[in-house]
Amino acid sequence: MVQFVDRWFLDSLRHDSEMPAEKRVKYILVTGGVISGVGKGIISSSLGVLLKNNGYKVSAIKIDPYLNIDAGTFSPYEHGEVFVLDDGGEVDLDLGNYERFLDIRLTRDNNITTGKMFKHVMERERRGDYCGKTVQMIPHLTDAIVDWVERVAQIPVDGTNEQPDVCIIELGGTIGDIEGMTYLSAFERFQRPTLKNHLMNVHVSLILHPNATGEPKTKPMQNSVRHLRAAGLVPDLLICRSTEQLDPHLREKIARFGMMDLEQVVGVHDVSNIYKVPLLLQQQGVLEAIKHRLVLSEINENIRKELKFTMKHWTNLSELCDTFQQVVNIALVGKYVKIADAYASVNKALSHAAIHAKRKLKIIYVDSELLEKTGEQSEAAWNQVKAADGVIVPGGFDRRGVEGMIKCAEYCRKNNVPYLGVCLGMQVAAVEFARNVLGIEGANSTEFNGDLHEDQQIVIDMPEHNVEEKGLGGTMRLGRRSTVFLTDDCTLHRLYGAHTVEERHRHRYEVNPRVVPQMARKGFLFVGMGVDEQNTDIWDVKKRTDSSAELMQMADKAEIDLLHKIDDLCHRGGDGVTRPAVRMEMFEMKDHPYFVGAQFHPEYLSHPLTPSPPFFGLLLAATGQLSSYFSGSRSPALQVVEEEGSSCDSLLRSTSSNGSDQIGEILDKLKLEGNARPGTQRLATFH
Repeated sequence: MVQFVDRWFLDSLRHDSEMPAEKRVKYILVTGGVISGVGKGIISSSLGVLLKNNGYKVSAIKIDPYLNIDAGTFSPYEHGEVFVLDDGGEVDLDLGNYERFLDIRLTRDNNITTGKMFKHVMERERRGDYCGKTVQMIPHLTDAIVDWVERVAQIPVDGTNEQPDVCIIELGGTIGDIEGMTYLSAFERFQRPTLKNHLMNVHVSLILHPNATGEPKTKPMQNSVRHLRAAGLVPDLLICRSTEQLDPHLREKIARFGMMDLEQVVGVHDVSNIYKVPLLLQQQGVLEAIKHRLVLSEINENIRKELKFTMKHWTNLSELCDTFQQVVNIALVGKYVKIADAYASVNKALSHAAIHAKRKLKIIYVDSELLEKTGEQSEAAWNQVKAADGVIVPGGFDRRGVEGMIKCAEYCRKNNVPYLGVCLGMQVAAVEFARNVLGIEGANSTEFNGDLHEDQQIVIDMPEHNVEEKGLGGTMRLGRRSTVFLTDDCTLHRLYGAHTVEERHRHRYEVNPRVVPQMARKGFLFVGMGVDEQNTDIWDVKKRTDSSAELMQMADKAEIDLLHKIDDLCHRGGDGVTRPAVRMEMFEMKDHPYFVGAQFHPEYLSHPLTPSPPFFGLLLAATGQLSSYFSGSRSPALQVVEEEGSSCDSLLRSTSSNGSDQIGEILDKLKLEGNARPGTQRLATFH
């Protein structure tokens, strides 16, 4: 046994010495204690904000210690929404926080699961990579974890070819969970003197405030720190989550019992918006602590001056979120409304759009099942829908609550209520229109009724995604895909400002091209269509077939009117297997203030400074600003510029000689590049 340990120790030393120290990415491991959902994701993102906005290159990895290969088959009630990346990776929602906060683009490899690591190790064992050795948790699985982290951490994620300086690694779950012990063992090697400056541990724990005692209790936090030390890791920073601001005496007590310096204890209390969290960390010297602990080089002053977005801009953004007084009410009609995290990206996209529409957002969650029934609860649900300024119906699966969504779409269509349908929300709008305008009795989706006659199949499954043969996991149409506008004369094209856009998809069903020409003649216009791009081994390179290229050329012909384009393209379409497929991607209703839908998920690419165009359009329509926006009174938040003026507070206190909008002046400090470059997609700008 002693010989084995010595051999493993020497092997790991050799493993660690393969990469020169000066080229190593530094790591910040974020762990959690007491309860899950303590806020590790926001803390991890906020640490990245501090680093990136001071000139450091930052990447992020999320470790989920469950046996699932990925998050694709999870119920929203289990872990919240499934976030989708450019390469089609179905991952934990925390990766969405990383992308939104840090303005980076991650891949499926940035999400590690125990199932994925077991599969990776077993595939190596089957290939004979271990040369007949007994494959064990230590060292083989722990080595595989570290190898994976070191490989992924070096990949540029900010649109440049420069290696990140720091990779933030969030370990899901809580300290003490048996599922996470292997990962703690893997990172324990960084406690050796030669690697001490390469890993920093930030432990996030909760201070409880039981009503029965009337005072905060720190014993659970102390125990979580004790468990962390027992696992071989020493916390360098202790983030204390609490409802109220951390009392100085309580902070001293935590430092004393945790055997830490007072400066290592950082309080993060509940704040009015999440953009204030990086500011709390900055005020308590967290950036200086990171730089000192990881021995990070100082950023050149010239690089600092070239930064397009700094903590000053972030401060303005956080303050701006609390300045709006006019409320806009948006009804979110969905199936999973019992847990807000089931629609995390939708909620964030609405809040981003509200900032640029200069409104205080109030989301009203409406259970779509209640809209199908009668009684007091149903009446209350309908009253919420009718009181809303706009309605969004997001994605979902299976038949539960779908009829309520269809009724909601009908109400919005008939009463000129702004409506945005995302994925399933677009499909139910198409079904409603087919039933009540085209008069197709029994019109539905084959997802909800497998016995439909051919004429009743408004939404169909995509045969290339054969569930019976391939199973549910990873078999949908996933990732970033192209959509081309068939006309410039439509609301969505004017919002995007580009002829071709790319958005992220996650669906197994789509609107049937056979019924689209009939719908178009009645005003249900599919203004954007997709093509049958094929993924290659390099995820960001798409292989476009000759037939789909012809469809793209057809869409570009300005001399052909929209209805003829729709007719021609739908007749050229196929089933996606034997013939090229035309994908119905975006629709909007003729002669309606704002009744639009998208098969893709625009919320995945929304950013605080570049709101998703369909969501922005919904907020503009819901607040009566859409026409003025198109006429030239545009929200000025379109390009980051050098800050020259004062803070938000002073801007609000000041008076403008020409009476211009003071909120607009604040937004003008936070301009980003336009939502799309000519001929390409609206992607959040890399800065």
